[in-house]
Amino acid sequence: MLFKMKTIIPESHRGLLFKNQQFQAILTPGCYEHWNLRGEISIQQYAVGNEFRRVDQDLLHLVELHSEAFAEHVMSWETGPQAIGMFYEAGVLKDIAAPGRSGAYWKGKRELEFRTLDISNSYLLSASLADELAKTREPLLKSHLVTCLYTLGYVPEGHIGFLLVSGVRHAVLQEGQHGWWLVNPYVSLQMMDMRLQTMEVNGQEILTKDKVSLRINVSATWQVLDAIKVRDAIKDHEAFLYRELQLALRSVVSTQTLDQLLADKNLLNQQVHELVLESVSAYGLDLKKVGVRDIVLPGDMKEILIEVVAAEKQAEANLIRRREETQATRSLHNTAKLMEGNPVLLRLKELEVLESITGNICELKVYGGLEGLMNGTVRLE
Repeated sequence: MLFKMKTIIPESHRGLLFKNQQFQAILTPGCYEHWNLRGEISIQQYAVGNEFRRVDQDLLHLVELHSEAFAEHVMSWETGPQAIGMFYEAGVLKDIAAPGRSGAYWKGKRELEFRTLDISNSYLLSASLADELAKTREPLLKSHLVTCLYTLGYVPEGHIGFLLVSGVRHAVLQEGQHGWWLVNPYVSLQMMDMRLQTMEVNGQEILTKDKVSLRINVSATWQVLDAIKVRDAIKDHEAFLYRELQLALRSVVSTQTLDQLLADKNLLNQQVHELVLESVSAYGLDLKKVGVRDIVLPGDMKEILIEVVAAEKQAEANLIRRREETQATRSLHNTAKLMEGNPVLLRLKELEVLESITGNICELKVYGGLEGLMNGTVRLE
């Protein structure tokens, strides 16, 4: 049966003409009429649109077979085993492709560009590309980021990042936005804090030289100076520092008596600091300061110490009291010697005593006049 077939190709589409299921030509936007005998003619339409669009997978084989016919309408691409594909439309990054892939994009009104990035020598993205990918709003590009073609990592301020490939340090990353291609499934990011930090070593039960059991709490301030040396030499640098503080504290306390420790805690701090600093500085760590916060005595020893302190204070008080009494007696003796050869001074002293006595008397009767009062009230035999 012969009939006339009319087909309209919109501007946002392309048509593929088939005869007896064999590809014949690509139809651009327009109106077409074909005589169709027994359904030999068929036309398939594909949406191209004005947006960046991939060629469907079911059409890629046909594009490869008829590359010359499709050359004007699609851009074919292929990535090598150690290359990343990057697709730009009018200078804007629209999509990426992993190594060892191939495909095609429909050409629109805007210029398309395909670039390859060799990653055989480095898994890292440049800072500008990492920043561009982190800020992208392209839906197609975002969807492929989620599929882990690559990943982005941010190294915070005050930190150092290590890019590890199969557990081996591949690169050192400074603070900022970074990215790396996940062509190797064993790529990871490890970060190290370079800021000043504190460490608490609490509840350390230690025997002094005179066999007194103490519980000591220590606080330390430290910092990583050489991140590469720390990472390569120590598995867990915080655990290493904690253990060194423990050992140094036990070493120092065990060589001193309780009285020596209580007499000068700063000396204990200094000795622990010197021991630990000598040990950790070889591995890229710096110990800024060590401070003993608490020295806790056992209950019975605490009571004994309180009694000792009380006795010492009582002895000090007695000594002060005796010293004051001696000084007062010496002063009284000196006064008596002065008055012995000076009648006027003796008389003045009598008047001073009289004044103090009369201050406590409510009523005073005087007989014999003022002279009798002065001579009869106070007598010095």
